[in-house]
Amino acid sequence: VQLQASGGGLVHPGDSLRLSCAASDRASNTSLRAWFRQAPGQEREFVAAISSNTYYARSVYGRFTISRDNAKTTVYLQMRRLKPEDTAVYYCAARQVYVTNYYSAGAYNVWGQGTLVTVSS
Repeated sequence: VQLQASGGGLVHPGDSLRLSCAASDRASNTSLRAWFRQAPGQEREFVAAISSNTYYARSVYGRFTISRDNAKTTVYLQMRRLKPEDTAVYYCAARQVYVTNYYSAGAYNVWGQGTLVTVSS
């Protein structure tokens, strides 16, 4: 399976943006999907994940919402009340089976190419 991330852009603080991550193989079982982000000079960090439940980093809890379509091929990240510190390249990731370390980048074996989100006044 391949992942294609899209939806990034330049927005102002307080604005909203929705990212999408489409999986190329409809038949693939990717039960755990996630978003990570990486700011310049920083390590890649967990943002949100979805399996039968949803999980969020503390820094985005209450502002971001992860969801998936009924076919489970596309995962979305709705971002609200964006802050300058949300500026980063956002990556989507997937794996077939749920694991408890869903917050670890090393747990995922499939990655999208990244989409840049810039929050600036």
